[in-house]
Amino acid sequence: MRERQAAQGTRRAREFEAFVAGAAGRLLHAATLLTAEAPGDNPRARRLLTLALAHTYACWDRLRGEDPYNHARRHLAARFAREAWHQRGAPGRARRRPPGALAALTSQERLIIVLRLYEGVAEEQAAALLGLPTDRVRVFCDRAITTLTRTPASPAPPVGDAEAATS
Repeated sequence: MRERQAAQGTRRAREFEAFVAGAAGRLLHAATLLTAEAPGDNPRARRLLTLALAHTYACWDRLRGEDPYNHARRHLAARFAREAWHQRGAPGRARRRPPGALAALTSQERLIIVLRLYEGVAEEQAAALLGLPTDRVRVFCDRAITTLTRTPASPAPPVGDAEAATS
C-alpha cells in the first residue's frame, strides 16, 4: 500500500514538474503583463505565479482531464483581480504607476487585455471568469486598445528644425 502511494506521489511530482517546465515561462510573462512590472524586476508577478502553481499542484489529482494551464491561468487572473480590488480601496497606500508597457491601463483593463490578446481567451470565457457581462468585457478591451494605441501628446518639432535636419 505504501509503495503504491509512493509511486503515485512520484508520478504526480514528475507530471507536475513537466507541466511547470512547459508552462511557467508563459504564465510568468502573463503575470508580468498583469502587474505591469518590468520583466527583470517583477516580484509581484513571481508571487502571483507561485500562488497559482501552488494552487494547481494542490488540485492536481482532482483536475481529471481539465487542462492544468487553464486552471493555473484562471487562478492567476482571479488572484490578480482580487488583489487589485483590495489595493484600490486600501487607505494610506501610495499609488505609484508601474513602469511596464501596460502601465497606462487600469488593473481591470490590463486583466482583460492580457486574457483576450495575449492568452487568446474568448470574450465569453473572459466575461464568465471575471463575472462581467460580455458587453462590458468588449468595452474594457476597446478602451484599453484605444489607450495603448493613442500617440503621446508631444509637441511637434519646429518647422525650421525639420528643414535643417533634412539638408
